[in-house]
Order: sequence, then C-alpha cells, then structure tokens
Amino acid sequence: MAGTGEPEGGAERADGDECRCGRCPHGARAGHRQAVAAFVALREDFAAGRGVPAGLAHSAGAARQWVSDELTLSARELARRGAAEGVAWLNAVRWRTLLVVWGAVVALLVGEALTAIGAGWTAFRTAGLLAAVLLALGLTAAAWLHRSHGGALAPLIGEDGRLSTSRTVAAAWAAVVLYAVLIMAVRLAIASAPDERHRLLGGLALAHSGTALGLLGLVCGVAVLAYGLVAVRVRTGWLQKVPAERPRGADLLTDDAGRGSFLDVQYVLVNAAVLAFALVRLAGQPGQPPRLPWGLVALAGVSGTAYLAGKLVTGGRPVILSVVRAREMGDLAAPVRTGDDIEIRGAGFVPPGATTPDRLARTVVRIGAVHVPVPLVPVAGGFANPTDGVLTVPVPVDVEPGRVEVRVVTAAGVETAAFPIDVVD
Repeated sequence: MAGTGEPEGGAERADGDECRCGRCPHGARAGHRQAVAAFVALREDFAAGRGVPAGLAHSAGAARQWVSDELTLSARELARRGAAEGVAWLNAVRWRTLLVVWGAVVALLVGEALTAIGAGWTAFRTAGLLAAVLLALGLTAAAWLHRSHGGALAPLIGEDGRLSTSRTVAAAWAAVVLYAVLIMAVRLAIASAPDERHRLLGGLALAHSGTALGLLGLVCGVAVLAYGLVAVRVRTGWLQKVPAERPRGADLLTDDAGRGSFLDVQYVLVNAAVLAFALVRLAGQPGQPPRLPWGLVALAGVSGTAYLAGKLVTGGRPVILSVVRAREMGDLAAPVRTGDDIEIRGAGFVPPGATTPDRLARTVVRIGAVHVPVPLVPVAGGFANPTDGVLTVPVPVDVEPGRVEVRVVTAAGVETAAFPIDVVD
C-alpha cells in the first residue's frame, strides 16, 4: 500500500509516503507508532509546563483539568490506533503460524532423511511423516476458519486478548498425543500382517498409554479449572481484568501487567521438560503413545496445582483505606470543602495492564451522587495521577455539605466499598 498514486479507500499517509491507513499490518503499525510519538510529545510538553493556554495559567485547577482533557483525547486516538494494529496483527499472524507448522513438517522430513542414512527408510518413518502432514493439514484448516482471530493461535487466546498459559500447555500435549495416535493409525492402515496389527493395537492399552493419557487429562483439567476460576472471580469483582491490545508470546510467562510470573514460568518449564521427555520416548517407540514414568506425571500434577492455587489467590478488590484533604504548601489545616482536592489512599486503583493512558483516563471517583473523572497529571516519563495507591480529585461544587460517601471505580469496572467523609460549607 506504499506505492505511488492515491491510496485506496482514502488511506492516510505519513511523511515519506509511509502508509498508516490502519487496514494493513504495515499501515496499522505505522499509524500506531505515530500516535504513540504524538502522545509522548504532548505529555512531555505538559509535564514541562509548556502548551497550557495563558488564560488558564491563573487557575491551577482549571489548567490541570484542561491538560487532563487534552491528554484524554490524545489517549483515545492512541487506543484507536492500538486496536487497529491489534486487529491487523491477528489477520496477519495466521500466515506466520502456518509457516511455523509447515516448517516443522519440513524439519521432520529433513531429520528423518538424515537419520535414515545407513539405517534405511522404514515404515515408521513414513508413518511419522504422513501423521505430521495430516496434523499440519488440520491446523491449516483451523487457521483458515479462524483467519481473522489469529489463525491457529485463536484457541490459545483468552477472553482478555492474551495468550493463555494453561490453554497453550494443554494444546501442546494434545498435539503430541494426537500425533502419536496418527502415527499408529497410518501404520495400522499400511500394515498387512495380523501379528503386526495386533501389536499396534496393543500399544493403545492403558498399561502403555495410561501415563500419557493421564497427563493429557491433567493439563486439560488445569485449563478448564483456570478458566472457571478466572471467570468467577472476574464476575464477583475479586479479580480485575483489562483486555490487552493483542496477544504476545511473553503472555505465557508474565502476569497481566507484563511482570514475570513465577507460577506461570514454572508451569511452562515443567511441562516443557516432561514434553521433551515424551518426544524422545515417542521417537524411540513410535508404535505407541509415549510411556512416561509416574514420577513425571506427579511432577506435572504438583506444578498444575501450584498454578491453579496462584489463580485462586491472585488479585483482589480495590479498597479505600483513607481519604484526606490534599494540602498545598503554605495552606492552613482545614476540613474538606467543595472545591478542595482530596487524596484517596488505598490499593488496587490501577488494575494490572491498565497503565496505558486511555485506561488511566477511565478511572472515576464517585463523591456522593457526583461522578468525578480522575484527572491525568503528567510528569516526565509517565503520570503522577492516578496511581495504584493514591488518587487526587477535586470535590465538585455540586456535592452537598455533610457526610458523603466516596467510591472509586477502576478501569476494569470494579467499584470499591463506600468510605464516608465530611464536607463542610
């Protein structure tokens, strides 16, 4: 789309004839980068005291509100560009998943050809290659059906737009077990001797396949329970979930805020190690599902239990611990009046993953019956307000004097319990 002439459908172009239409992966990426640069420049200017109209300079509150409104408008454009990039990325990533899948088939072919030198080509090598082709065809069909949702990655993406660790682990085990079964099916189809058929069918007995099937059931159970735990805790407000712009590979090892998660890392590493052991056993005995020691199954069970325990205790409702009058230097001690700033102290005001400007701008404080958007206060490299533990908002003149209740509504839509304060005339 970066050719000469007018862009199709009125597509936008940046300097240097760079497409930033938002409809193709390159244009969406370029448009998002431009929006990020514009927002950062605006925020840094405001943080340095530049760009505020002279007519507002006499009122700190009015200037702060004007700056917050301008940043909120720019943040909305940034969010729109980010969402467009996420959609374009999902449309394009299906081709990358197919390249990985068919690249693995080619790698298997090359590996079998190299190992067949001297040993000769066997029926199990043919069965392994055909099984890989059948599995790749199935994944290709799934990628086409979900072509606008990430292709083959679509079943691994959670409702929050992130790659699900439990689903990915379960899908890896399902692929290995299915590949082993397909090898046996192909080998059974080309086998001619009754004794050989009987031996192949015997490989499916629980004495041989019980551990692999048990481990598959274990990781699938962990995926189902993890989904149920998260869904219930989100609906009850005990877990704050904010959707991501698009899935990333790092989601498998991090929490919603992008920080490394020990429970996710150990679950992925333990299952990766056991899966590698299973693949080695499958390569040595392709006529049956990989037979694993029960000790490895127990290890995976302990890892899955720890992972689920983390899902059960992670997060929590936002809470207000105290509300005080925000005092400027030189002010006298006084009660809270309309027009004053109040400082709300607590925890959980900014949910994990809600540190983007558009999410921060969605934080609201309810003072009595009045909803007050929390103003964005820029500083170099970020924002001083709102933060996870402290919010500063003005008390509107519409608030009636007397005892009123203060509540915080986070970007995830979760509301805190009421905290009473006294507002005087």
